[in-house]
Amino acid sequence: MPIETIYEAKIEYLQILDETGKLDKKLAKDTLSDEQVVEAYEQMWICRQLDEIAFKLQRSGRMGTYPQNKGQEANAAGSAMAMVKGTDWVIPCYRENLAMHLHGMPYHQILMHWMGDERGNMIPEGVKMTPLSVPIGTHMLHAAGIAWAMKLRKEQGAVITYFGDGATSEGDFHGAMNFASVLKVPTIFYCQNNQWAISVPFEQQMASKTVAQKAFAYGMPTIRVDGNDIFAVYKAVSDARKRAINGDGPSFIEGLTYRLGDHTTADDARRYRDAAEVEAWMEKDPLIRTRKYLVDQNLWDDEKQASLGERAEKIVSEIVKAAEGVPDPDKTEFFDHMFAEIPADLREQRDTMRTSSLGINPDQVGLKAQPQRA
Repeated sequence: MPIETIYEAKIEYLQILDETGKLDKKLAKDTLSDEQVVEAYEQMWICRQLDEIAFKLQRSGRMGTYPQNKGQEANAAGSAMAMVKGTDWVIPCYRENLAMHLHGMPYHQILMHWMGDERGNMIPEGVKMTPLSVPIGTHMLHAAGIAWAMKLRKEQGAVITYFGDGATSEGDFHGAMNFASVLKVPTIFYCQNNQWAISVPFEQQMASKTVAQKAFAYGMPTIRVDGNDIFAVYKAVSDARKRAINGDGPSFIEGLTYRLGDHTTADDARRYRDAAEVEAWMEKDPLIRTRKYLVDQNLWDDEKQASLGERAEKIVSEIVKAAEGVPDPDKTEFFDHMFAEIPADLREQRDTMRTSSLGINPDQVGLKAQPQRA
C-alpha cells in the first residue's frame, strides 16, 4: 500500500506596514482609515508616556512591581480597534493597557492594581472585561468559558484573550485551546510573542519554529502577523472576529513583537539579552513606524507631535493624581465584592468586625475539644 499524506499545513505571515513606514495599499484596503491611524498613534503615544511615568513611580516607591508595555503597543491598539466595545469581551494578561483602556477601563484603575489597591480590579458597569491576569495562562480558560456562555445564550459578539509566548508552554493554554476548538466557541487567542519568557529566549522554551503552528493540533485557523504593524494586527483580528460571530469557531494569532523594556521593574534584562538585539528591535518600534507613515501621508508634523506631547503629559499627570488620590477603603469593603449576595456568617463578621461565627461554634473543624491525655 502506498504511503498517503493525510495532513499538510502552512503558516502565513502578514505585514502591511513595514519598518520604514511603507504601506502595502492592496493589503491595507478596508482596514484602518486615516483618522483611525492618527487616533491609534495618539493612543499608543499616551500609553507609552504612562509606561515611563509608571516606571518612575515604582522607582520612587510610590508603586509596586510594574510590567511595561513598551514596544508592544500596536498589538493592543490594532486588536482593540478591531473588536466592538460593549459587545465583545476582552480578557487581558498584563501588557494590554491600551486594549483595556480602549474598551472602557480607566487608566488610573490599572495603576491602582499595581499600587496594591484591589479596587483597581473593579470593572466599571457595562465594561465587558475581566481584571488583568498575572498568573501565566490561567485566564485563557476564562476566555473559552465566557465564549461558550455567549454561544449558549446566542449572544452576538466574540472574546479576545491575550498572552505571551511563554504561556503557550502551560497546560492551561492547551486546555483552553482544546475546549474552544471542540465546542467551536467565538474566542480569539492572541499571542504576543515578544520572544522572551522573562529571561528564557523563544528558541529555548519550544522546538516549534512558530507559536502559531501550535493551533494546528486543535484544528484552529492560525496566522503569524507583524505585531508592530497596526494594520496587520487590525486585519488579522477583524478576520478572526468575522469567523467567530459567523459561528466558525476560534482563531489563533501570533503577533511577532519585542519587549523593549525589562520583564518588570523587578527585572534587569541587560543580564541576559544582547544589547545589539534590543537596538535592532528599537528600529522596529511601532510608534516610530506609525509616525513615519503619518508623516509620509502628510497627516502628521512636528507641531502636532509637540501638541500631543503636551496633551499626553497632562493626561498622564491627571491619571496619576486620580490613582494616588483615591480615599482609603472602608474596612467593610473587604466583604462587599466577593459574593453577589453576602452569606449570613460573613455579613455578621462585617457588621461586628469579629469572627463571631467561629467563636460561638466550638464544634467547627480545628476548634473541637481535644481529648485529655492520661
